[in-house]
Amino acid sequence: MQMLENQASDKARATTNGVAVPLREFNLLRWFSIISLLIIASVAGGLGYVSTRFVVRDSVERDAMLTAQFIQAMAQAEVRHSQLPPGTTMGELLDPRLDQQHLQFTPALAESTRVEFLDHVEHLPDTLLANVYARDRTIVWSTNPALIGQRIEADGDLDRAFRSRKAVSASYHQAEDDREEQKFLREPRYLFIENYIPLFDSQGEQVMAMVEIYKEPQDLVRRIQRGYVLIWASTLVGGALIYFGLFWIVRRAAHLLNLQQDRLVASETYVALGEMSSAVAHSLRNPLANIRSSAELAQEIANPAAQKNITDIISQVDRMSRWVRDLLVSLRPTSDEAEAVDLVAAIEDTRLAFVQQIERSGVRFCYEGPAAQWVTSQPLQLTQILNTLFSNALEAMPSGGLLGAQVNVQDGQRAEFVLSDTGKGMSQQQERMVFKPFYTTKQGGLGVGLALVKRIMERFGGSVSLSSREEEGTRVSLTFNIAAGGDHGAQHPGGRG
Repeated sequence: MQMLENQASDKARATTNGVAVPLREFNLLRWFSIISLLIIASVAGGLGYVSTRFVVRDSVERDAMLTAQFIQAMAQAEVRHSQLPPGTTMGELLDPRLDQQHLQFTPALAESTRVEFLDHVEHLPDTLLANVYARDRTIVWSTNPALIGQRIEADGDLDRAFRSRKAVSASYHQAEDDREEQKFLREPRYLFIENYIPLFDSQGEQVMAMVEIYKEPQDLVRRIQRGYVLIWASTLVGGALIYFGLFWIVRRAAHLLNLQQDRLVASETYVALGEMSSAVAHSLRNPLANIRSSAELAQEIANPAAQKNITDIISQVDRMSRWVRDLLVSLRPTSDEAEAVDLVAAIEDTRLAFVQQIERSGVRFCYEGPAAQWVTSQPLQLTQILNTLFSNALEAMPSGGLLGAQVNVQDGQRAEFVLSDTGKGMSQQQERMVFKPFYTTKQGGLGVGLALVKRIMERFGGSVSLSSREEEGTRVSLTFNIAAGGDHGAQHPGGRG
């Protein structure tokens, strides 16, 4: 039997150079938890980063465009207001060093137009600093007088703004101490926006001056902060929902896979046992029959002293025959066609079959329930189930006790049969293993009885459960589907004893 028990588990081994090596178990749930968490966290983090960058950049560019449009409109308005000659632009007026070169208007008119424009620039809301650069990168005007006259060298952002024909170049960052042009009169609290607004010549081809405005728009900063919170909160909640949703699905799948694996192992075990039991049955039936016949003949002529030994021989032969018969019954293919079977009648037939053993062991039998209860099963299979349960219960009470049987209806759809004994009971470990094939607590047992009970009950849509305590007894509960159209019968007036 040890070879039969190990045959199914041998399939879970691989061979390397002819040596059997156990396969390492793959924990689907654990690996999914780790890998999916890393993937979802990476994707969610990337999406959150890209989203926040897009929102901030789009908000900054929109604010910069509005500022540029305002500056350029204001420049055109000042030029028209001063009644300067057509074709004159504000970009040509911002460098005071060129006032003497204008031939169509006086230096005083150029200066007054420039002063009016720069006064509007100075009073723009949320402005930290405003600079005006001439074409040679010299600061010709600034809200910080200390910067006027300085020439800014090697400023990549400024050079790109002069080379670009874009209406505005915008960026957002924090203050840098090494930037000469970032000498703010007050330090920004969060971040600031740097706008480069070019002012072109009359043909719109050449940049004559560059207006640089550092802004700290409080409203925009608050909207950006709210956008940060909303995007990252949505990303976190969405990632968590996806992760836990997939985790729940994979957890159920892993549970189902484990059940299928257990069933597959049990099925392979039954197949392996079936192949061997067929050979064993054919090989042992005739020798066992001959041994029993010879023992019966010897018993007729033996002296009283040998009678006991011959009786033991017959008993052991019968025991071996039952083993072979139980193996064949447990491995015989069963039909899935269910029938309406009277559960109460089957219980009574089983009680009558065990009545001599019940009386010999001093066990008292008690039944509670209806006089008839039709359930979905098969007569032979139901008899096999009840025989196994009664046999186990009586073997647990060799010195007497109470064997109780109870039938009741649950919600009109299911019928429950409970068989309880007051025998020696089981430990918690035995209770967990009791439905495993070939696990037994009885000396010389095969361990196929309760496994077969579970197999038959599940085949017809039912279930079986067991609870037990050491030295207190065992309780087995079978749940059947009630047969459609069956007569439920009336409540039985009393118990059988």
